[in-house]
Amino acid sequence: MTLSDKLPPQSAHALDRERIRRAPKVLLHDHLDGGLRPETIIELAAAIGYENLPTTDPAALAVWFRDAADSGSLERYLETFAHTCAVMQTRAALSRIAAECAEDLAADGVVYAEVRYAPEQHLAGGLTLDEVVDAVNEGFRDGERRAAAAGHRIRIGTLLCAMRHADRSPEIARLAVAHRDRGVVGFDIAGGEIGNPASRHAEAFDYLRAEGARVTIHAGEAVGMDSIHEAVLRCGAHRIGHGVRITDDITIGADGQVTLGRLASYVRDMRIALEVCPTSNLQTGAAASYPEHPIDLLRRLGFRVCLNTDNRLVSGTTMTQEFQHLRDTFGYGTAELEEFTVNAAKAAFLPFDERTALINEVIRPGYARLRARELSRVPVDGTAAAPAA
Repeated sequence: MTLSDKLPPQSAHALDRERIRRAPKVLLHDHLDGGLRPETIIELAAAIGYENLPTTDPAALAVWFRDAADSGSLERYLETFAHTCAVMQTRAALSRIAAECAEDLAADGVVYAEVRYAPEQHLAGGLTLDEVVDAVNEGFRDGERRAAAAGHRIRIGTLLCAMRHADRSPEIARLAVAHRDRGVVGFDIAGGEIGNPASRHAEAFDYLRAEGARVTIHAGEAVGMDSIHEAVLRCGAHRIGHGVRITDDITIGADGQVTLGRLASYVRDMRIALEVCPTSNLQTGAAASYPEHPIDLLRRLGFRVCLNTDNRLVSGTTMTQEFQHLRDTFGYGTAELEEFTVNAAKAAFLPFDERTALINEVIRPGYARLRARELSRVPVDGTAAAPAA
């Protein structure tokens, strides 16, 4: 196979920002503790007497998070979460943050999201693991209702993370299974990959496999093929968080001939979704720039690639902005945005009939309306377009 064999024509119509925002989107990789509103952090910090924030000006705090994350180091990137987790230690705070997350995603056109967090990081205020999960789920349901009242449809499932460097993964795996009929849709491990292989948590993954639970694993970001190999073939990941280092197993010859190694072929052929987060990948050094990011290569080679935010506050991004970067870099339009969205819906940890309904009743009609507006040159606000010259 040559790469030119996989080059579909790009969309005839470039999407402007408002059309991208209004397009229905599916988000599978977003961290609750990486997406707080700066104003909320400042208010909650004041309420509990937390004095370690670098600034109490909301705009300046947002800039600080983005600048701190623009280091090219995953470890430095992860340090920014000390401030967000510090204000996420009470039931009221967790519920508020989850509700605001749902509202913010819905306002950005997200119709389905799976938001992840590590319950073990929210126990300092005396909550139990079950109370943490209940508080977050309560907040998401409240946020869904508030979004609906504002005219935005959204549904959110939660992914429970165990921390790679800790030893609570069996406990968090049991927690995920216990709450899987109450808003929790799957399990993940997160944190620094270096020195913390997924196989260290084999007991948790064996339990999850026996229980038929859904699993996604951060892999192939800071560590290469070994990390992805363990996640998929030892730990049974149904999706891979990031996974951009799968390109280590892809060779492109001088003549454009593309050869996939055994692992890359397995990931593609088994439709194991890659939860790709372009801006975050640039910040952690997994990619050097948007033009050099492998998302376009992976899409053209037929991998099930999904577009994600990772951490909206820390990366200073939204789903709309992520697609804008790809539009500006690769010339993407409506067709590519719909492709990413359908890929994500197919990979969502929902029952098959609910995934099908999401695609056929929400996503496809939404993009059909978007294309109709493009073809008729109707602006997004519905006013009449100026006649052609």
